[in-house]
Amino acid sequence: MKTYLFCFHLLFLMFAFSVANAQNIVKSLERDVPGQGKVTVNQDPRIDTLLGQEHVASVEGGTDDQPVIKVAGYRVQVYAGNNSRDARNEAQNMALKVKEYFPDIKVYTSFASPRWLCRVGDFRSIEEADAAMRKLKSTGVFKEVSIVREQINISL
Repeated sequence: MKTYLFCFHLLFLMFAFSVANAQNIVKSLERDVPGQGKVTVNQDPRIDTLLGQEHVASVEGGTDDQPVIKVAGYRVQVYAGNNSRDARNEAQNMALKVKEYFPDIKVYTSFASPRWLCRVGDFRSIEEADAAMRKLKSTGVFKEVSIVREQINISL
């Protein structure tokens, strides 16, 4: 039990140190400290590219065949209708309007029973989503917008 408690404290201190110095946590865990043991982390190399980096939205919006990972994040909802054909058309029209005003933002139109939804963006923080929501509102076209928490796509 003491060994587990010691390892937990050691990992916690290493994490706190890496956050304070803004270093990659995996690299700080894997460093070799005499008398304290060694931690080996086996992970997909693509994860290492995401750690310690700020998300920057792609200007081109990426391609459909580009590999992505799903993480918790935020999107801006610009339309929520019912389950009718008119609601489907309206969701698709809203998607076209978003693309017209903001061609660099990804648009997601989907049916989540019992309604059609049109949501935009892949924002890792609520601040990014709020800034996009304000831009959408400022056009005067998108009036009923809101921020929703959702699984987002991060391009690798």
